[in-house]
Amino acid sequence: MNSTTKRLNAIDAIRGFSVVSMVLFHFCYDLVALAGIDLSWFKPPFEDVWRASISWTFLFVAGLMCSYSKSNFRRAARYGGLAFAIWIATTLAAVDTPISFGIIFCMAASTLLYAALQKHNAAPRGLVCGFVLFFSFVILLGIPRGTIGITGCELRLPKELYSTDLFSWLGFTGPHFTSGDYYPMLPYSLMYLAGSSFGPLLQKAKLPKWVYNLKLPVLNFIGRHPLEVYVLHQPILLVITSLVAGA
Repeated sequence: MNSTTKRLNAIDAIRGFSVVSMVLFHFCYDLVALAGIDLSWFKPPFEDVWRASISWTFLFVAGLMCSYSKSNFRRAARYGGLAFAIWIATTLAAVDTPISFGIIFCMAASTLLYAALQKHNAAPRGLVCGFVLFFSFVILLGIPRGTIGITGCELRLPKELYSTDLFSWLGFTGPHFTSGDYYPMLPYSLMYLAGSSFGPLLQKAKLPKWVYNLKLPVLNFIGRHPLEVYVLHQPILLVITSLVAGA
């Protein structure tokens, strides 16, 4: 966020709330998958809706903040370095399926894409563009499963697109691909770019004072340090989960 721009505390609070929601979601997942505890309510469709509410918010807000960044190329590099570190750590730990092309990867790739478009004055912007990108995101949600469209009106994509693992990063999951967290560029970069389309409008708009002045100390703090919490929360949860499982 540019130093000349007053901080949007409301956005920090929204991001902080999503981070807290993520931590609780992962704790529930660890209790079920690793400790063998039966949480009867932690199942689809509730589990899927909860997961989507977190990841969609992360991506949309990250895209929204592109307009406030001094360098989106540096942001992309930071996300990319973290994504690589997460892959190394989860591979070496071998507690669960290693994370390949997870949400931090998606944020890195999407930020890099936006930075490249921005450099050539082709970055998406405006309400119409934002809504088109969001609608496209919804239509393409099924790409990792081999379909496009909405429930009841879906088209199956050619199997050849999924015959190799080489394009799993894009959304075409190969026959041997696995990941503990999977957010490929298609469709999820579209949600990120939808957020980036609204960024210039938010930056120029005359926003209510509460957007800047909202004080929810815990959420504001977490919202300012989401990556740090993302890195630290899972090791802590694994320790807690092991204690619960051994009790």
